[in-house]
Amino acid sequence: MSDPIGALAAALGILPRYTDQMGGVRETSRDTALALIAALGVDAGTETQAADRLAALQAGEAARTLPRHIVTTPGRPTRLPADPGDWALLREDGSETEGRGPDLPALPLGLHVLRAGGQETTLLTAPPALPLPPRGWGMTAPLWGLAGPDRPGFGDYDDLRRTGVALAASGAGFLGINPIHAGFPTEAGWASPYSPSHRRRLNPLHIATGPGVAAGPLVDYAAEIPAKRAALRALYAGATDSPGFDLWVAMEGPDLTRFAAHQALSERHGPFWTDWPARLQDPTTAVAGVPPDEIRYHAWLQWMAHSQLTLAQMGLTAAGMRHGLYLDLAVGTHPAGAETWTDRESFAAGVSLGAPPDALGPEGQTWTLAPLNPLTLAAGHYRTLAQTIRQPLRYARLLRIDHILGFDRAFWVPPGLPGAYVRMPRDAMLAVVRIEAARAGATIVGEDLGNIPDGLQGALAEAGILGCRLMQFERDGAGRATPPEGYPALTLASFGTHDLPTMAGWADGGDIRARHGIGRIGAEVAARELAQRAREGQALAEAAGGADAGALHGVLARTGSTLVAVQAEDVLGVAEQTNLPGTIDDYPNWRRKLPVAGPALARDPRLHAVAAQMRDAGR
Repeated sequence: MSDPIGALAAALGILPRYTDQMGGVRETSRDTALALIAALGVDAGTETQAADRLAALQAGEAARTLPRHIVTTPGRPTRLPADPGDWALLREDGSETEGRGPDLPALPLGLHVLRAGGQETTLLTAPPALPLPPRGWGMTAPLWGLAGPDRPGFGDYDDLRRTGVALAASGAGFLGINPIHAGFPTEAGWASPYSPSHRRRLNPLHIATGPGVAAGPLVDYAAEIPAKRAALRALYAGATDSPGFDLWVAMEGPDLTRFAAHQALSERHGPFWTDWPARLQDPTTAVAGVPPDEIRYHAWLQWMAHSQLTLAQMGLTAAGMRHGLYLDLAVGTHPAGAETWTDRESFAAGVSLGAPPDALGPEGQTWTLAPLNPLTLAAGHYRTLAQTIRQPLRYARLLRIDHILGFDRAFWVPPGLPGAYVRMPRDAMLAVVRIEAARAGATIVGEDLGNIPDGLQGALAEAGILGCRLMQFERDGAGRATPPEGYPALTLASFGTHDLPTMAGWADGGDIRARHGIGRIGAEVAARELAQRAREGQALAEAAGGADAGALHGVLARTGSTLVAVQAEDVLGVAEQTNLPGTIDDYPNWRRKLPVAGPALARDPRLHAVAAQMRDAGR
């Protein structure tokens, strides 16, 4: 074998090359391949080891009579591709059936395990496709910004409920916010909701406790977070025992206990478990040393967040919203956060998720997020993914999956090396999404933007998962703005996202001016980009019949997309965007409040005008 390392990498799903968005072909280097093989948990640092691991892998696959997973349809019998002999079928509810031969009984919706001949396979019993929701619209807004500039502190779960209830009267079917995963509350400056500590737990900093420290247009997290933590401690000290809380803790089980122990340890030893004393880096032994009342306190915070979010969703749907909350699932988790501490084997170690080079980022992007390991994901029967999707669907009937391109292939970046793609079990992962969405009666939106793999968008459409269409970027084959009827039905349309300029900022080149103002681009590049933006703005204005927000919202209303998301910043004429990618401290990312408090937004005549456009378009 001339290249056992390359052959092993390919067998493990590491792509030998890829085409970037500029059309260039990029080869996966030997060093990158070795780093990614190690990240997958395979020990193959030399050619001899690689040849041995490859031979063992091939022998194991040749000996299998069952595929690694099978996607089945609820209520329909399944015939296996080969006769496995005697088998045992463990259903998701814990019941077990034994049998013989290739024919399996009809199964209910869920994740089931078939065992035969010393082998296991996952039976993913999912509907073939999710139903398309009726045409509708809703609003997205920053949760922290719902407090408005006049109230000290930042938005909380009660603001979310009151804003959504008020918004429902306008005909909006959902209220969307950025991820509310558990973050790093001991790091007062930690603001990004897309770099979470644990995606299966909630952010307690948005529990309603009363006003914060300071009013103003920007949230001062360095002052607000310590004050919020003190308010939460005081709230807990005054709380009475609740049988409902104790029952909920029992139902959540040991996963909640481990998370609560992590939170308690982080208050003493710092936010990142990789910096803790060695004896505390293993949760199997560290949990026992955490005082029970500290575990109870952090479990209580999760209970409070759960309770307030549940009330928010109930309030929104009772007020008439079809979907209620529209939540966001981050693409990955911080490599030194609670999720990797409590469930280390599910994640690839020593690499980060990222994005390949493109015109705006010729060096590519590294996101400092731990990727799911496809080998352990499959070995664990996809339960980790199911639990991760299930968590936000406890509170929402509309869920956005950030960077769903990673369900097909994920871009892994080793330290100091170019990144490469790792193939993911797309069909199985999409089946898991359909299972969890069907359980919840939810609609799923996949962010299919960037370097899109061939066939992914077709697979999403077949699954009934909505894609995303951004008016800023939508062009036809001739480079003109896509007409409203050109937007596919199986999409959610919006003008932009949290990472892009608002309507006002886009028209004025605000994002370009901001990057120039902080020295990220030079004057010549800025002038060139501003000239290009002016041309794009003129073309869009001609297609929309105007350049103002009213004209652009009118186009959105008339698109063929099933759902439309209107950004609160666009309704209110805000020029500055929520996040300027590639910046941390030189731009106020994730800190800007809305000009008015969330509940008052529903009374704004500009919102009434947008709502009228949506009604006129049949939404």
